Amino acid sequence: MLGHHYTHSFLETAVASMNAGCNLELSYGLKKNVFMHIPQALAMGNITLQMLRDRVRPLFYTRMRLGEFDPPAMNPYSSLDLSVVQSPEHRNLSLEAAVKSFVLLKNVRGTLPLRGQDLSGQHLAVVGPFADNPQVLFGDYAPVPEPQYIYTPRRGLEMLGANVSFAAGCSKPRCQQYSRAELVRVVGAADVVLVCLGTGVDVETEAKDRRDLSLPGHQLELLQDAVQ
Repeated sequence: MLGHHYTHSFLETAVASMNAGCNLELSYGLKKNVFMHIPQALAMGNITLQMLRDRVRPLFYTRMRLGEFDPPAMNPYSSLDLSVVQSPEHRNLSLEAAVKSFVLLKNVRGTLPLRGQDLSGQHLAVVGPFADNPQVLFGDYAPVPEPQYIYTPRRGLEMLGANVSFAAGCSKPRCQQYSRAELVRVVGAADVVLVCLGTGVDVETEAKDRRDLSLPGHQLELLQDAVQ
């Protein structure tokens, strides 16, 4: 509310939020956030102790139902580690979810799907800033990824035994510095070209609204060069 000039101070924002029924803040830090001004608002009489209790009660009710105050031995999730989270069963389920979430907009001449058994004699080129950069493959609010479990398009295709060449063209999604010569050299010798483009959280995330849906930097030029 403060950023949108609905209020003029953290204290005023805290009071308005409490009066509106808000009881949870996603803050920028523990020392500088809106709800740290609640004691001051209470002392000034802007809110009542009963209102504060009413706002806090559902928070602790939910946390108690989630088991946050139970001893660790009572929490069935306390014993889980990466051997469970990254088990073959869960990894296969993640793979199935990824495969079923793709949206195919166009399939000229039945090019897709590419079958592993047909790739052994072909030369593939994987190009673009998203082709082999694990850090840009995750969206906003994603957990901190474990690098050993990330499969980039390049890494995935290489595991199929395909003859894969790679050229980023530009190292970051903003694609301010583009190496056309690098791209043309790799694409020119390929039978199949996979161009990996997009935005990523470096370009498009919460509080980073954009005026249009165009590809960042030289990405469109990269795509056009690959097609030509």
